[in-house]
Amino acid sequence: MALEAMPSNNDLLNLMMVYDAAFLLENNLRAPINVGGRGAISQAAGETADRRLKLAAQGRKKRRRRPRVCKNKEEAETQRMTHIVVERNRRKQMNEHLAVLRSLMPESYARRGDQASIVGGAIEYVRELEHLLQSLEAQKLLLLQQGGDRVSTDTGSSSTKASAPPFSEFFTCPQYTRSQMSGIPSKYSSRSKDSTADIEVTLIETHANLRILSRRSQWQLSKFVAGFQTVNLTILHLNVTTIDPLVLYSISAKVEEGCQLTSADEIAEAVHHMLRIIEEEADMLTAAGFLH
Repeated sequence: MALEAMPSNNDLLNLMMVYDAAFLLENNLRAPINVGGRGAISQAAGETADRRLKLAAQGRKKRRRRPRVCKNKEEAETQRMTHIVVERNRRKQMNEHLAVLRSLMPESYARRGDQASIVGGAIEYVRELEHLLQSLEAQKLLLLQQGGDRVSTDTGSSSTKASAPPFSEFFTCPQYTRSQMSGIPSKYSSRSKDSTADIEVTLIETHANLRILSRRSQWQLSKFVAGFQTVNLTILHLNVTTIDPLVLYSISAKVEEGCQLTSADEIAEAVHHMLRIIEEEADMLTAAGFLH
């Protein structure tokens, strides 16, 4: 009975063949991919698995597109008519404003009726009015100095306004102010830097408006023009009002493409640097006896 329970030689041979086959299969799966034979089968199986993984990842990345809402013809026509009405009203309002603006100017400033001519003439007219106002301010200060600062009014004028430094009302929020001498309101003094001149710059797109109130010196204006050209600022309009020993410059300039100054503060700083150099040169020439 014991001999019958033992496996025969054939059974042992079959078991060994199955074991060898399992061992070889396991080694082929773990071994690197080879060309030909069982390695080629393993390589094909690996490529198929990688392709399935990539397709699955691409499927997850794809998102459903929202269905495009197609407006019907009635809605499209309604929107088009609304846009036409709004644009017509805007043009009508613009033409009315231009007509009023043209009526407020002398005919010599707006000889043509197109929009560009009217707006350009208005700019020139405002500049002329500003220059006239500055000149009148200077004349008023001269009269006050000659009359001993006596101002007569029916309602009782304020002595503070009469004794205010010249041209102080033309500055709103300057970047630089004269130390303890400027007539700029005190609420702006803390934001301004101390200087020997009042400098205010406003920048709108590529156009800069400057007001400079400083001590008058020889060749100051020509050096200012040369300095502006150096930093690629083109002077479009210039008003000069003097009241000894001060001078007020009102300058309209265009910021050219090559200009490295991109803000009003940077332009004010550059002008302050120019003015400081001009004053130092004037002081040196005065000390040497070339200027009086």
